[in-house]
Amino acid sequence: MVGSLGLPELLVLIVVAGVLALPATRICAKAGYSPWLGLLAIIPIGNVFLLWFLAFPEWPARRISQSVDSVR
Repeated sequence: MVGSLGLPELLVLIVVAGVLALPATRICAKAGYSPWLGLLAIIPIGNVFLLWFLAFPEWPARRISQSVDSVR
């Protein structure tokens, strides 16, 4: 059957999705955003959006650390 996924293919798909999503969720959490945003890494166009979203704006975590440093 062409076009159907069996159990081995589904397992590989789940592992690959986890390998892509886990680091992306950790990066989003460390940047001060919701870790759920990292799930965009497994969506074909979402991963490009996620990279641009994380690359250019000021991260909330950095803003918080700068405000704490300015108080000292």
